[in-house]
Amino acid sequence: MSAPRCDWVPLDDPVYVAYHDFEWGVPLHEDNRLFELLVLEGMQAGLSWGTILRKRENFRKAFLSFEAKKISRFDERKVSSLLSDSGIIRNKLKIKSAVTNARAFISTQEQFGSFDSYIWGLVGRPKLNEWRSLRELPSKTPESISLSRDLLGRGFRFVGPTIVYAFMQATGMVNDHLTHCFRYSELSR
Repeated sequence: MSAPRCDWVPLDDPVYVAYHDFEWGVPLHEDNRLFELLVLEGMQAGLSWGTILRKRENFRKAFLSFEAKKISRFDERKVSSLLSDSGIIRNKLKIKSAVTNARAFISTQEQFGSFDSYIWGLVGRPKLNEWRSLRELPSKTPESISLSRDLLGRGFRFVGPTIVYAFMQATGMVNDHLTHCFRYSELSR
């Protein structure tokens, strides 16, 4: 019998299970990976996270391992070539937002020394929630609304409160594993 997990994890999908077990909700402090998740959460808008997970390696290739400095130099020709890449989400607004976000990300790094310092400086330490069922999980919170406004003010796009809350969950700014999930207690220490 496998360990109890959050109810949203399809147990027959090893990619999802691995993401849940080893990545989702773990406090993340690496700028490059923070940028990757911010871009991927924006790409996910209106789609399933499973779609993004299955295309993740293609995104890493297409977006040059999510190196913000390289992405910030993408021009219209590069955007057009990405629109023909069936391995990623081919949405012009989302692709262009990744370029815009790379520029805003670099500016934020320059101002704060790192994106990690900026983002974690706003939340401090991870917030420990105590959700017992998926029905209790919010899609946004006052903190995600505030962070969304701040990101938008810095020039980021595709960072609405719901996307930002998903980013906060993914990067461990909040522990939203359900209380019966084995990861809840592990990440609560």
